[in-house]
Amino acid sequence: MMHYAGQLQDEMIEYRRDLHAHPELLYDVVRTSNKVADLLEEWGITVRRNVGKHFGMGVVGLLQGLADNGNSGPTLLLRADMDALSIQECNELPYKSVNDGIMHACGHDAHTAMLLGAARTLAAFRERLMGTIIFVFQPAEEGAVKSPLDGRLLSGGRDLIEDNVLEGVDHAYALHVMPELPVGTLGIHPHDAMAASSHFKVEFQGISGHHSAPHRAVDAIQMAARYIGEINGMMANRIDPQEAAVLAFGTLQAGTAVNVIAEHSELTGTFRAFTKTTVAAITNGLQRHASAIAESYGGKYKLELREGIAVVNNAEAVQQVLHAARAVLGEDQVILLEQPSLAGEDFGWYLEKVPGAFAFIGCGNKEKGIVHAIHQPQFNIDEAMLVHGARILVRLAIQHNGSASGKQK
Repeated sequence: MMHYAGQLQDEMIEYRRDLHAHPELLYDVVRTSNKVADLLEEWGITVRRNVGKHFGMGVVGLLQGLADNGNSGPTLLLRADMDALSIQECNELPYKSVNDGIMHACGHDAHTAMLLGAARTLAAFRERLMGTIIFVFQPAEEGAVKSPLDGRLLSGGRDLIEDNVLEGVDHAYALHVMPELPVGTLGIHPHDAMAASSHFKVEFQGISGHHSAPHRAVDAIQMAARYIGEINGMMANRIDPQEAAVLAFGTLQAGTAVNVIAEHSELTGTFRAFTKTTVAAITNGLQRHASAIAESYGGKYKLELREGIAVVNNAEAVQQVLHAARAVLGEDQVILLEQPSLAGEDFGWYLEKVPGAFAFIGCGNKEKGIVHAIHQPQFNIDEAMLVHGARILVRLAIQHNGSASGKQK
């Protein structure tokens, strides 16, 4: 199987470049999801299109192993994300993004290409597999959108999980590119991998008025300014200093004229933490301070929040990844990462429900100038990593779902 996956390198590069040239945002991944679904069906994999209770833009492929006549064996889930970012690409490439202001700056094109390579390989050798392998291609990892059903802010992972994509799953795995690691290497955290990244928006509604009569108005700018100060104070004095947590404001919009008291202000930001207790404490503080400020000024407020969850790796699953990666890359090319990242990833919602692991695969290459971090307009990958990622995913499937004979092949 490893040799077969290696023969797909050119195809995976083609998949990745096509996706890179045609990036799509959040749940608006019609072209990408159709391409993925069509390929899976071409390889004889059973496909569910339009997966997701609220938005219906996920693609799920089901591959039934034939080594046990479909009667037993575990259910393994392998996941890739499909959405891009609102970033204008600065790379001059033959496959540069053709969609203005949209770019695959986080490597989701590579994630999808790797999983497609693994899916084609495993489909070709299904007679050596037991149980079921589920290939999940997820939209909206990079953000959240209000549900048309209940108004909640939902990322793609939560949307698919609420459509029962984890039903019967025994283990779940995902890989993410990391340019800080050189191509041909893999890094994984033994437990805490990434923080719970939560996004918030706070709106203050006041009363407009002339600067000469401030007593007749309610100043939304003053409410916003006070809120920023109080929340920063809360983070410094009310959150356990031994807990890793950070909050920052990203945007502030208010006012329409130089001599008019603003009747509306809007702030957005994110906070990141690792424990549910700390996430709840910050969430409660955001609500409490907004309410108190609005009441003290005689205004109103509205808070919207997309709650995040930490990515926590299962110890047994970490060992499975280490074993698979060492078999593919070599003993010295696999690293146990010491410090968890304060960045976020919604694969944490999967790992809250089932044991599994999230690992980082190296895509950097200083000699080729591939050194820029994710979410930058110059981000790129060394495409040699695609075959490494596909082989690691295939190896994980063999370890969990391979038959006695298949594991020796």
